[in-house]
Amino acid sequence: MADDTYYFGFMFYRVDPKWRWIADMGKSESAKETEQAIKLSGVRYRAYSTQGIRAESDFLLWVGAKSVTDLQKVPVRLHSTVFGKYIEPSRTYLSCTRPSVYSSNNSPLSFLTDTTPKKYAVVYPFTKTRDWYLLPAESRQHMMNEHITVSKRHPDIILNTTYSFGLDDQDFMLAFETDDLSDFQNLIMDLRATTISKYVVSDTPMMVCVRQDIIPLIESLG
Repeated sequence: MADDTYYFGFMFYRVDPKWRWIADMGKSESAKETEQAIKLSGVRYRAYSTQGIRAESDFLLWVGAKSVTDLQKVPVRLHSTVFGKYIEPSRTYLSCTRPSVYSSNNSPLSFLTDTTPKKYAVVYPFTKTRDWYLLPAESRQHMMNEHITVSKRHPDIILNTTYSFGLDDQDFMLAFETDDLSDFQNLIMDLRATTISKYVVSDTPMMVCVRQDIIPLIESLG
């Protein structure tokens, strides 16, 4: 089990307004330097813009690695760049992979395959009540079956579920991938009507992130 575990960091950053005063050529060179620094970290990553969507964040680095120390290489290298001097973390979340106890479908997360990322990722921490974990396993499975059935009505949405128990404040990190935000909104509204929803403590903040390569993302930040 441990050898198969993959750790994920959801690293949201805010950009210092002083970055906007740097000459465009300097921004372009800094963007290339930043991309190279992240690649040298040797981890899997995706970059997303949250600019104009969330007041507390301008972009997300979704990072996956075989160890937490490997995850740390990303901010270490990032902060060594020129661009890294103009950013600060606004939210960070840690999670890891585990086999689902409710579903036999334990195929690799799309993040860990060569699947082309969809246009949007909607990322949020998710925590259930303690009463949920005290229910009989059969009751929990029955409610999860309903939850899974509803989710299958939206086959174009990909869910990456990872686990934060003992690693962070939330129980899970959920990262939905979609090309259609209205379809995702319909899914969430449908799930609100399922029995399991009464056992939810928290499913916020819900961060809508727009997929973008790191160089144009940095160049777009003003």
